[in-house]
Amino acid sequence: MRWSALRILWGILLILAGILFLLNTLGFIVIGEYLWAIIFVIGGLAFLSIFLADRRQWWWLFPGFSLLVVGVIIFLERTFPALPDDFGGMIVVGGIGLVFLIIFLINTENWWALIPAGSLLSIALAIGLSQLLTGLEIGGVFLIGLGLTFGVVAFVPTPQGRMRWALIPAGILIVVGFLVLVAASNLISYLWPLGLIALGGLILYGVIRSRK
Repeated sequence: MRWSALRILWGILLILAGILFLLNTLGFIVIGEYLWAIIFVIGGLAFLSIFLADRRQWWWLFPGFSLLVVGVIIFLERTFPALPDDFGGMIVVGGIGLVFLIIFLINTENWWALIPAGSLLSIALAIGLSQLLTGLEIGGVFLIGLGLTFGVVAFVPTPQGRMRWALIPAGILIVVGFLVLVAASNLISYLWPLGLIALGGLILYGVIRSRK
């Protein structure tokens, strides 16, 4: 994005900010308790505009997203005070995960960014699901998400070729995560007998087929 486009963006944002403060002065809206949210959002946009001007400088994404996330959390806490306490943590972790994902998307040679991106997004997903599903073992969700992350890494093209080695930790993490979820949900007592029945059935099927 060229600097002229950025100046247009900032011009529009300043006009909108002026309108909001004018409406506040006239008594149509009250932005006093949202003031810090607005300040953090504007600060985040300032850092992001540097990145948009030169996408090679991706490190500006970290302060930009951090300030944006803080602004969003303040806004949500003021607007929806009944939100769970862990909701803010989910947004923070997920926001940082998105930064790493963007770093990979702007240059696929930065494949390493997929690992922290998948890890942090898996944590955010686990936190969110724990608020919706009581009794859910978030450790299992995290391990499955991390396993899927390595699965994606295995198929990402790199100058050295595809990294098939990532399929090994991917498979292990997904299986362990699934077992953790199963054990936490008390389904393990049902799966073992069903597994024995299935194994016995396969053996009998093999014997009958061999005789034919």
